Order: sequence, then structure tokens, then C-alpha cells
Amino acid sequence: MSEILAHRTPAPILDIADVSKVFSLNGRPIHALKDVNLKIQKGEFICLIGASGCGKSTLLRIMGGFEKVSTGVAKMYHTPISEPGPDRGMVFQDYGLFPWLTVRQNIAFGPKQRGLTEAKLKEISDHYLHMVGLTKFADHFPNQLSGGMKQRVSIARALANECEVLLMDEPFGALDALTREVLQQELLDIWEKTRLTVIFVTHAVEEAVLLADRVVVMTAGPGRVERDYRIPLERPRHITAPEFNLVRKELTEMLSSHVAHHAKAA
Repeated sequence: MSEILAHRTPAPILDIADVSKVFSLNGRPIHALKDVNLKIQKGEFICLIGASGCGKSTLLRIMGGFEKVSTGVAKMYHTPISEPGPDRGMVFQDYGLFPWLTVRQNIAFGPKQRGLTEAKLKEISDHYLHMVGLTKFADHFPNQLSGGMKQRVSIARALANECEVLLMDEPFGALDALTREVLQQELLDIWEKTRLTVIFVTHAVEEAVLLADRVVVMTAGPGRVERDYRIPLERPRHITAPEFNLVRKELTEMLSSHVAHHAKAA
């Protein structure tokens, strides 16, 4: 019976198995990650939280193919991740836009590398411009946009590559509270329409509870998965609801205890 159930269970889109990462600094080893195990199913929204230096961004970059594992294996479906690819879109806090390209040209950059016709490029860019609400700004350059608008372009550019996984490294961390709140809802709307798999790094517990299906809590020095917490709240979620604040309190206490423990150990 177990073999039948295993056969019916779909392979995870991302499978992180016994992954460790060691950097070298002035000839000394720095252990960023140790024995990390994490399985992510297609269409899930996962938030990674933890203290600074716990390896959240390193783990994200391994998933994106920008860092190689020291030991263990990171797979997308059954294939080890060895380099970046269009199936995984990265969105950074600093936007990463090409300043010499317009909004439309930034969005169409990836598809253009595939040799698509100008008509198809316009169709794709129009679609994603509309999705992120920037149709009127198609011919603007990044320096003419607000921070929130730049991040919308960054998200649209990743989506235009027809990625299956959206990897987001504190994408709203530099934005003001109101813009952040708007973009959180817009991201959820995009996720619900596309059912992309989203891996989202954040320091903000409230943001994680608002967005995620699962919150992965990481410990510091070296980073490990301490808790894989499934959010027991239906959508839409309201940050003022008592049940929301109970979940936020539980995760905050968990995170605070890890930080305190790490500080004592240091």
C-alpha cells in the first residue's frame, strides 16, 4: 500500500536533500548551511524566515543555481540544480533592472534572448505590463519609477520568462509600509492566477504569516531548518484577526528563542 501511495505522490518541484554550504573567508571555513532538508510541491507559497546570517539567501541562491552546494544535492524535479535557468526567476531587493532599457524592454529581455518575433515580444510584454499595472509606464526607464514600480517590473520580467519557480529575496524590504502592503496583495493575486511556486525570504513574521502556505524557520550559525510550519489560516487573511495574531505570536516566540540561544552560544 505504501508503494502505491508513494507512486501517487507527485515529485516535489524542489527537493533539498542534506545540503550544506561552506564558504572560505581569509582561508577560514564559514559554515553557512548544514544538513538542510526541504521538499516543496508545485504551486506552494513558502516563506523562509530566520535571524540575519542564518543562510536564507544562500539557500535561495542554491535553488536559483547561483551557488553550488558543498555537500548534498538540490534538485528541481529529478534534475540536480547546477546553474541558473529560465525555469527559476529571481527577484532581489535591489530590483536588478537594466537602467538603459525601458520597462517594456526589461520585461521582454528574456523572451528576446529566445529569438521571438517583435510581435510576440509585444504580446508578452503587454500581458505582463497589464498584470502588474504598468501599461501606462511601458516606455519609462527605471530611474523614472518609484521603488514599488521597479519591483513590479522585476516580478513581471521573471514571469515573462515563463518561470515555474519565483525566488524572492526580501523583495519588499526597502519599501515603505503602504507600498509594501499593496505589493504583498498584488503578489498574492498573481500567485493565485498563475499558481507559480514561490519561495520568499523575509525577516518580517507578519509578512510570512500573511503570504505563506508554509513558513520554514531557520536557525543561525550554520543554518538549519528548525521548523516547517504550515499556516492554519484560510485566505484571505486579515492581520487584525485574533487567529492571525496567535499564529504570528507563536512564530515570533519561536524565532526570538532561536536568536537568544544563538547569542548565548556566541
